[in-house]
Amino acid sequence: TGRHRGNRRRLLMALDVPQERGLGHLDQRYLDGLEVCRFPLLPFLQPLPLDWMYLLYAIMFLGALGIMLGCCYRLSCIAFLCPYWYLLLLDKTSWNNHSYLYGLLGFQLALLGADRYGSVDGLFRPQKRNAHVPLWNYALLRAQVFIVYFIAGLKKLDADWVGGFSMGTLARHWLFAPFRLVLSEELTSRLVVHGGGLMLDLSAGFLLFFDATRTLGLVFVTYFHCMNSQLFSIGMFSYTMLATNGLFCRPDWPRGLLARCPLWLQDWLPSTEAPQPSPDCHYGGQGGIRPRQHLAAAFTILYVLEQLFLPYSHFITQGYNNWTNGLYGYSWDMMVHSRFHQHVKITYRDGLTGEVGYLKPGAFTQSRRWRDHADMLKQYSACLSQLLPRYNITQPQIYFDVWVSINERFQQRLVDPRVDLVRAPWSPWTPTPWLLPLLVDLSPWRQRLQELEAQLDGHTDAVFIADFPGLHLENFVSEDLGNTSLRVLRGKVVVELVEQQQNHSLQVDEGMQLPAGQYHKVHTVSPEPSCYMYLYVNTTALELERNLTRLQELQERVRNGTEQSPLPPELRPILGEPPPAGIPLDPVVSLFLRREQREQRRERESSLAQRLRRFLHRKFFLFRRSALMTLIALRNLALGRPSPERLAQEVTFANWRGEEEAWPKTSGGDKRGPEL
Repeated sequence: TGRHRGNRRRLLMALDVPQERGLGHLDQRYLDGLEVCRFPLLPFLQPLPLDWMYLLYAIMFLGALGIMLGCCYRLSCIAFLCPYWYLLLLDKTSWNNHSYLYGLLGFQLALLGADRYGSVDGLFRPQKRNAHVPLWNYALLRAQVFIVYFIAGLKKLDADWVGGFSMGTLARHWLFAPFRLVLSEELTSRLVVHGGGLMLDLSAGFLLFFDATRTLGLVFVTYFHCMNSQLFSIGMFSYTMLATNGLFCRPDWPRGLLARCPLWLQDWLPSTEAPQPSPDCHYGGQGGIRPRQHLAAAFTILYVLEQLFLPYSHFITQGYNNWTNGLYGYSWDMMVHSRFHQHVKITYRDGLTGEVGYLKPGAFTQSRRWRDHADMLKQYSACLSQLLPRYNITQPQIYFDVWVSINERFQQRLVDPRVDLVRAPWSPWTPTPWLLPLLVDLSPWRQRLQELEAQLDGHTDAVFIADFPGLHLENFVSEDLGNTSLRVLRGKVVVELVEQQQNHSLQVDEGMQLPAGQYHKVHTVSPEPSCYMYLYVNTTALELERNLTRLQELQERVRNGTEQSPLPPELRPILGEPPPAGIPLDPVVSLFLRREQREQRRERESSLAQRLRRFLHRKFFLFRRSALMTLIALRNLALGRPSPERLAQEVTFANWRGEEEAWPKTSGGDKRGPEL
């Protein structure tokens, strides 16, 4: 959908707007912060120039390093905390529960005495060296981690999670192969993925809190987070949660661990002697409690109550509620909702001429999070209305048509496509009027949809659509989809074939073939929402797969000697021979060779040692790029920016990933590394 013809209609693509990849795109408009749509939480928050942003990253890194070493501890906390929350509030599209948790932990550490043992500050300030830490410090951190687990478990009591629809395909992952030896894939998903995740989140905090069950809790949560590190791309969250396990153990466990080290090594390690008293602590029988300690106790109680209330505060900020409540970030509803976007169309209309055009989804921004949130759609439309006049589109009106399925439901619209979002009302305190409701009445259909998909052969795909009365879906059937049909499951629709100027009325269980290479419109004319499905076969992909299978069989016959006729010259490369001079390599043969190389590489790199090597390789070049880009930015601030050609070479060198990237060959055919 979204492809249109005609003189009055034109497709406005990305307009040469560079994507947001640091200095990788040296477009001056991007470097100056122009023509990039952003999504700050507070409208007055704006990013600094790019080089200054890298300086901010460097300050935040030094702050984190200072916290870890206990060096200039309070100053380091401020150096980390202020830039971190600025960056977090600057871009809502990067919000998630994990990044929000890091900000909370940074805030707590700024108030705690986490520099009393094994710290650099303790070397120069004897009153801090090996001193007691108030118990409310531990209580605050433990309560925060407990809330993360327990609230996540309460959120998983959602009917979609309990029914096994939130992570329906996760059971196919190789990590669950041992469970699939005794359970079917459906039972593995229902009992292990969903049931196990629910029970672990609800019980993890309690298991870790009590001495009698702590060992069992440590085993479960360690296994859980190690699995998550392989299942999801969630950055450092799994390792952060593993590190928090030690908070629930006795406070003196590091001291006992170091006491087991050899004597010659203990001289270089933090002290194993009993800690000295601290003025921040209250010891029974030594006077009354000071006001500062009363304040600390009150703060701890209020903070914990606030953290318990905030995940359920969405009745206040109703403008941020969509099909799910609130911004995805502070609710601890991790993995409860999975989305699949079938189609996103952005239409603009010139306010003076009435000319209609179409934007490529994601133009002027690299993020895709805006597709699911009404507040970000409003911000995106406002940004587009300011940028499009530079391309001779006056007083633009912006319309979004977002089709999304949540937790294996029908694909349906998120917002009303008839509303101009530039002028549409939005408030953080009231419900969004142009947001269409989730068709929860159709949720029981999910079981039937799974049954319908199970009846399809391996080459036929299905898309299930639900639409509101009075609306229509305009769709284009690609010529690659030579066998596409539509079948009505509920309600009544009228299918309009645009080029043939024909209308076909369809009711429940009726269907029709759709012509390839043409547009059609599906109008919902029943008083209730209509449900229908597309059945299609990608004939081009099917033919390609058949050709690859024939090449595979031919290769096997030649190698085992059962092929009698000689291979033609254009097929000799499948045996490892170079292509004949002057004859271009057949595209199908080229694809076959690439697929074979991937399979061989996968077999070679499937061992644990190879996976560890790839992991370390990626991390090394990630930190390498961060360090080099920061140095480039600091140099630019101190000495000025060099020529674009020089800057492009430096950025290319910073982005280099070693053997994973192919560099241009010299005239002699040798590979060259990046040059500055």
